[in-house]
Amino acid sequence: MKIIKKILILLLVVFVVAQFFGPEKNVGELASIEPFLSETNPPENIKAILKESCYDCHSNVTRYPWYNNITPVNYWLADHVTDGKKHFNMSNWEGLSTKKKDHKFEELIEMVEEKEMPLPSYTWTHTEAKLTDAQIQDMVSWAKQVRFKYSLEPKPD
Repeated sequence: MKIIKKILILLLVVFVVAQFFGPEKNVGELASIEPFLSETNPPENIKAILKESCYDCHSNVTRYPWYNNITPVNYWLADHVTDGKKHFNMSNWEGLSTKKKDHKFEELIEMVEEKEMPLPSYTWTHTEAKLTDAQIQDMVSWAKQVRFKYSLEPKPD
């Protein structure tokens, strides 16, 4: 019994000390999303969906919940944000080619239609981010319009 007590105390100490360390936060300016919004011209209802369901993981602007202050949860959240930005980052839109932007929207359509985005692990705690069938239809329709616009742009030789 003494060994179990010592192990539990050691684990508690490690847990407490770990609270003083954490990953870098993803805190940027909303202005970083403006080029994306300007180029893709989403209507107001789509802007609201993007803000509620997408910005946290797919831009440089993340609203962190209270439980992000708990290690190791903060590392898990940081990993989600890093992975999300790797696949689709609205704050890094200007540096992409038209072909790459079109491909990102192709993936967006697929992920939203398949209800893979937003992630279920995100909507567990952000129920307002879960998309209704009507919102999915609106997102897909808008994304297809953006893809059509990109198809009309001249392609580099």
